[in-house]
Formats: sequence, structure tokens, C-alpha cells
Amino acid sequence: MAIRVHPSTFDPTRFEAFRFLSRSIDEDGTISLHYALDEEIEFVERFELPQGTLVSDDDRERIDGILTLLHLLAGVSYYKTAVPPSIESEPLSPAVAKLLEAVYSEGLGEFAFTNELDALPTPAFPAHEAESEAATSEPRDLERVLVPIGGGKDSAVALEVVRKAGLDLSLFSVGDAPPIARTAAVAELPHLIVRRELDPMIGDLNRAGALNGHVPITAIVSCVAILTAALHEFDAVAMANERSASKGNVNWGGIDVNHQFSKSIRVERMMRSALAELGAGVDYFSVLRPASELGIAKAFTQLTAYHQAFSSCNTNFRLDGSVPSARWCCDCPKCRFVFLVMAPFSEPEHIREIFGSDMLEDESQFEGFALLTATGGFKPFECVGEEEESKAAIGMLAADPRWRDHRIVRRLSEQVLSESATEETLAVRALELSDEHTVPLELMASLRALLGS
Repeated sequence: MAIRVHPSTFDPTRFEAFRFLSRSIDEDGTISLHYALDEEIEFVERFELPQGTLVSDDDRERIDGILTLLHLLAGVSYYKTAVPPSIESEPLSPAVAKLLEAVYSEGLGEFAFTNELDALPTPAFPAHEAESEAATSEPRDLERVLVPIGGGKDSAVALEVVRKAGLDLSLFSVGDAPPIARTAAVAELPHLIVRRELDPMIGDLNRAGALNGHVPITAIVSCVAILTAALHEFDAVAMANERSASKGNVNWGGIDVNHQFSKSIRVERMMRSALAELGAGVDYFSVLRPASELGIAKAFTQLTAYHQAFSSCNTNFRLDGSVPSARWCCDCPKCRFVFLVMAPFSEPEHIREIFGSDMLEDESQFEGFALLTATGGFKPFECVGEEEESKAAIGMLAADPRWRDHRIVRRLSEQVLSESATEETLAVRALELSDEHTVPLELMASLRALLGS
């Protein structure tokens, strides 16, 4: 049996196996997930489900498959400390094993790249023999929908799409960082909040030499939302992942390394297949999947009630719980990208009011904006849109009398835009809706109405 120890030095190479030990959910909604590295180091992660959640024996039986999936997905935060060669878990259904192998491999692509590992991790999850036919979930009528929010523009647009469709909806979040709380207050909708407690030993191990880096967090948040939806009798979880999330950042040895891998359409489809095999009884889809970030930004500029509430800057989400002094740091890829895609649809004065500065007049910001188009390197490891979207936004600004004389707009227009495509062509491509999605028919009319397509 593994024991809890706090080593002063940590050598990732000496561990052979990552083990899934046990999981439980109390009647008050407290989830405990246990893991171990070999027989030596044990981890415990906990989730506190929304206040007032009561879990009966019948509930436990009904959500057992989703709880199992959460246990497996959340383990990636501890697996990455050593990336041992083998996995020890119970046998899984084929679709669940396929999802887990993708999350623990390509989902750790950025982690492997930034830690200069020799290759992607490729752990094998034990699976039952494949069934004769892949499990599929029956289409179900939507009445009650749970919409996860992160405090940014995308989730605000997503909840308004669902609201416009006339469905009964509530909001969901893991934690309630200030942008999340402000967004929920503007929306004036019920808000179910889950508290997550990572094992504090993670910090000790990182300081002692454990491997550290980005994990596919959206897969974990999605599963917690699905479990919460099942317990509270929602029909579906509607995510706010756009089509741009499916495009990677950099090619590394033939691998498309994607910061947003767990937001991609591929993972969405794998998650849906896994849920069908588990008989989860909750639909899962990304309501903004047909749209680009630029199209979402265009829609968001009309939702002015959220403009002083939202923030996409990651300085607002700190593990130490501290609160930044400003909503926007104005010096990171997220700030630059959101500024860039909102600007073509906004007055300069209004954008300055939101961000507290005009980044397109700041000469020191040029290289950061250029990187959004992969000029001078590759697209930053952040939740930013495709390079072509950024070029489309730059082209629109260069043609806009309100923006074209801004210092950064002039330089970007001269040094980034290609003569092979006009700004009109780039914008049309970026703003049209894609047919590659799993959005239910009940929501497509309101999506088109809000996105203006």
C-alpha cells in the first residue's frame, strides 16, 4: 500500500507505474479520488459538489460510470509528475480506454514539448474486447441544460444561445473566480459551483524535481459538469468550445501539439462515445463549435452587459487564491488576442474602457500580436484562435478608419498580411459557420441568430 511521503528530492525516472487506487462519493457530495506512484507515493484529490447536493444509494449506482471516468481523467494531474511507463487500472470499455489514451498522450503534448521529453507519453489503458457495434446514445429532447462558464466571452455567448432557445438553463463552474462570479451575476441564472482540492503534495513534488506543465483541464471540468448534471437531472451539458480549439499550435516531430486538445472536436466526440458506453444519460456537446473566435467576439460585442464583468486574462485564475488588482494584465497572449478580435466590431474608446489601455498603440506589443499569426515563431500556448482569424482581424482593422492609424495596426498590416488574400476574403472565411459539430437542432436557430449567420 502506498503511503503519503514528502520527498526532498524527486527522480521521475525511477517510477514504473501509475495506479488508480479507489474512489468514493459521500452522501453530502464529497468526492475522493485516490492514486499512487508505484507503492511509494499516494495522492488524494477531492471535489465538493454544489451546496445542497444529496447522494442516495440509487444515485451512486446511476452515476457510477461517470464517477469512474472522473477518477480516470483527473489522474492526469498526478501521472504527469513522473510519466511512468505503465498504468494500473481496472479494465475499461473500448471507448473509455480510447479517450483516456488520447488524453494521457496527445493531451500532454504541450507538457511533453515544453519539458523536452523524447516523445509523447503513450500509456496503455486495459480494455475489454471491443463490442460488435459501437455504443451510441439515443437523441433526447432538451429541456434542462447546464452551461459551464469560465468568466470569458465564449461562455457568455454560449449561455445566451441556450437562453435564446427558450430552454431551462443553469450555470456551472469549478470555483468562482471573480470573472466567473461577475458573469453569473449579470446572467441572473442559477449557478452550481463545485470546489476542487488538488493534493497539496503536488507543490512539494514540483519543488523537489517532479515534471510539471499544462494538463488537459477541460476534459476534467467537463466530466465534473456531466456528473453534476446527472445528479441534478439535467438533460445535457453545453460547453463553449469553438472550432478554433481543434487547431494546434506547433508541429513537433510529426505531432500536432495543441494547447486546447481537450477542447477539440475530436475529444468531444470521444467523450460522447465514452458516455454512451457508460450509459451516462446526459448529452454533451459544444454549442459554439460551428463558430470561430472572431465570430464569437462579434456576437459578444453586442452583449454589452457582460463587458465590465468578463475577463479572459489568466492572471485572474491563481492557484494561491489571490485576486489581481486589474481584470486584464494587458501583457499576455490572451489579452492581446481578445483585444484584437473585439476591436473590429468596437469603438476604440470602448475597448480602452474595457482593457484599461490601448494595446494597439503600444509599440512594445508588436511581437506579441505578430505571434498570434505565427509570424516570428508559433502561435502561443494559450486559448487563442487560429492564425488566419488573427490575420482577418488585422485586415479588418487596417481597412477601418477608426483603427487603421494605430501604430501596431500599421506595422501588422505591412509585415503580417499576405497579398494572396484580401481582408474581405479572410473575414468571410473566419465568420462563416462550420458544419462540423454535434449541436442539437433545438439550438441551431438561436446560434445562427446570435452569431449573425
